[in-house]
Amino acid sequence: MAWTFLSNHGNVIVYIDEHPSARLREIADAIGITERATHKLVSELVEEGYLTRVRVGRRNEYTVNCDKNLRHPALARHTLRQLLTGMTRAA
Repeated sequence: MAWTFLSNHGNVIVYIDEHPSARLREIADAIGITERATHKLVSELVEEGYLTRVRVGRRNEYTVNCDKNLRHPALARHTLRQLLTGMTRAA
């Protein structure tokens, strides 16, 4: 596979939006990266406010903060909600 439209950060966001209680191993397997890389990506997304992580028993549950704007300057006027609408969410 030469390239994809979404970065690994984007793939994590999309997967978590569809599977908010997914474990890191499940996310890693679905995206095709290591669990360690997934942990780093999820931590970065939490630190930047794109995900909220809540401990539920022994597991984490995640919420995508859909009102956050995309980071790239050319796309910064768009929100995660706009990205996810049509992919994982109804309009």
